[in-house]
Amino acid sequence: MLFPLGRIVATRGALRMLGAEGISPERLLHRHSQGDWGELGAEDAQANADALAVRGRLFSAYDIGPSKRIWVITEADRSLTTVLLPDEY
Repeated sequence: MLFPLGRIVATRGALRMLGAEGISPERLLHRHSQGDWGELGAEDAQANADALAVRGRLFSAYDIGPSKRIWVITEADRSLTTVLLPDEY
């Protein structure tokens, strides 16, 4: 684990989508905490690398099916990690 996740919360929409695809939230949280940011572009991946160094906000995006994406966001102070759908942001 590269950083603490703090309190973990997930939206109903994200949990519903993950359940429908047979994917556990824990799997995505593990990837996120290991620095596997999923399907991010180079600029966003670099922002996460910078955020690790200065305790900034961390963001991951995982494609879990055709046209289905889940975001995982850890707050800068590492007090909270949220699993959500992009349209719930």
